[in-house]
Amino acid sequence: MQKINVNSSACFASAGGLSILNISPSTMDEADVKRKAERDFRATNDPIEKIRFKCLMRGASGIKDFARIFRIADVDENNSLSKEELLRITQVYQLKLSEAEVNAAFEKIDKDGSGSISFDEFLLALRPPLNKNRLALIERAFAKLDKSGDGVVTVEDLNGVYDCTKHPKFVSGEWTKEKVFTEFLKNFEIGGHVDGKVTKEEFTNYYAGISSAIDTDVYFDLMMRNAWKL
Repeated sequence: MQKINVNSSACFASAGGLSILNISPSTMDEADVKRKAERDFRATNDPIEKIRFKCLMRGASGIKDFARIFRIADVDENNSLSKEELLRITQVYQLKLSEAEVNAAFEKIDKDGSGSISFDEFLLALRPPLNKNRLALIERAFAKLDKSGDGVVTVEDLNGVYDCTKHPKFVSGEWTKEKVFTEFLKNFEIGGHVDGKVTKEEFTNYYAGISSAIDTDVYFDLMMRNAWKL
């Protein structure tokens, strides 16, 4: 039976009833993500799923990290990659896929047959599918973070609402409150730069990775409600 791994020692802020420790991605069971991805990789013949599961074998942030390599490889900043460039990225990220497997994935993503794939096409194809119930929970959690309602979560959204005073590095004096929140937001960011802002797409992509390791909607629902106090 899957377990809910929530940090019960965290101190809760009176404004939101939510601690930065309680909602930290580090409290999620990354081992479950990796184990299930390894099983699913062995069972699939779909070329895109092979890349997806290879990424997730590195944890819930595996797709995010692969996307970062995509951004770095996009040297001309045209937001697209050729078949050869995608193959090179899989090699740099050490996914250990054959050229035929990568080519098959590229052709499946390149729906318009243009010979290149955009960053948006790439992420949409790689992100594990979410049913409407799971997606609704993720959107509710994001809305709780996005206090300004502008569709982007920043340090300002978190400061004064979520408690970080029990974070070990804040307690030790090593980090300020702003640093704690900035480091927390980095867990969700994708692309070649980290700007201290998290969009709904980035947040959804992260939790799609978490969701991929959870077989039942009931467990995912309970995990999200416990973590985010929904």
